[in-house]
Amino acid sequence: MDTDTVRSPAEDEADGRRREQRGWYFYDWACSVYSTSVVTVFLGPYLTSVAEAAADADGFVHPLGIPVRAGSFFAYSISLSVIVAVLVMPLVGAVADRTGRKKPLLAAAAYTGAAATTGMFFLDGERYLLGGLLLIVANAAQSVAMMLYNSYLPQIAPPEERDAVSSRGWAFGYAAGALVLVLNLVLYTGHDRFGLSEGMAVRVCLASAGLWWGAFALVPLRRLRDRRAPAREPGQAALSGFRQLAATIRDMRRHPLTLAFLLAYLVYNDGIQTVISQASVYGSKELGLGQSTLIVAVLLVQVLAVAGALALGRMARRYGAKRTILGSLVAWTLTLAAGYFLPAGAPVWFFVLASGIGLVLGGSQALSRSLFSHLVPPGKEAEYFSAYEVSDRGMSWLGPLLFGLTYQLTGSYRDAIISLVGFFVLGFALLARVPVRRAIADAGNPVPERI
Repeated sequence: MDTDTVRSPAEDEADGRRREQRGWYFYDWACSVYSTSVVTVFLGPYLTSVAEAAADADGFVHPLGIPVRAGSFFAYSISLSVIVAVLVMPLVGAVADRTGRKKPLLAAAAYTGAAATTGMFFLDGERYLLGGLLLIVANAAQSVAMMLYNSYLPQIAPPEERDAVSSRGWAFGYAAGALVLVLNLVLYTGHDRFGLSEGMAVRVCLASAGLWWGAFALVPLRRLRDRRAPAREPGQAALSGFRQLAATIRDMRRHPLTLAFLLAYLVYNDGIQTVISQASVYGSKELGLGQSTLIVAVLLVQVLAVAGALALGRMARRYGAKRTILGSLVAWTLTLAAGYFLPAGAPVWFFVLASGIGLVLGGSQALSRSLFSHLVPPGKEAEYFSAYEVSDRGMSWLGPLLFGLTYQLTGSYRDAIISLVGFFVLGFALLARVPVRRAIADAGNPVPERI
């Protein structure tokens, strides 16, 4: 008797879906190294030193004839990259949805960013303009690629799997960031033993992030597949920049609960991004901690964010994504309140604060991504995720502005850090008012048993 097991189409489909999911995780593994090693640790101080070397006697450089203080050049470059990304993402998202060919666009964005990051190896001497250009290209390309990457989630994971899949992706990213940062720090702190100057060691660290990004991006590009685009009305050509974003927002007005969630996310994510970017300033200026302490704290955040993303993913399966996100916002509020009372010159307590940030960081972001994926009308994934990414990248200036204004008015970084609590309190209130089950149904998606 033939005992061969005949596989059903459903089993084959499930295997194919898991294969795509495993490939999808690896894009986070590939690109998160750029955020950690390049943007968070190495590039800011190094590009600033290059700009200072090129500055005039008054400390100004003059890109395109515009006087810019050398110490502000990195921040301005980041801001310009956000503007470029905000202009490009809606256009790319619309093209991806209308053609169904996300993978070639993801490849183009990923390898543009990886090439620009690898090119930072040539950033030496007084080449601050080269550094600014490469940063703008890499940062904008990363935003575009992440928008396309996120838009795959509702296609590769059924509703009941999305929280877990999204959390694993974040965990992969944080694990890669921690691993490469450890390797880079070994090279940087021991550059003399490797026969390298300090500047050369930094350039090798920057370029290695680009090579890592490009190498591991091959995995998702081999495993993810394009879907046939849904039929569109005649004459629906891709619009450009803000016109497409405006069209997406107008379309969201037909799904007001989706728009309500996006508003809540915009508010509390602004608080998250500001804490990430300003924690090192708070640690160095207010608490008097050294660079080595701050770097160890960044590593601690990366490692614990892996565990936090996975733990909150499991909590979401039991309590639902919305409740778990609301709980994480309470944890963010308590963490900031504790940070306000941290004693100066006590690195142990700063590590405790970093641990609290790490445990809620990955999970709150991962679950927000998966919850939003339920609220996207079928066939508009890239277009809606472009608006989501604009909220993530392009609107994250309010928090730093509040932080800076509070410090300017009070002269206290403690007052500045506690002012960010408002983002989490308001975000909690806005999210709590969103009836997510009705929002999912209104978007035309199946409602999970627990959400």
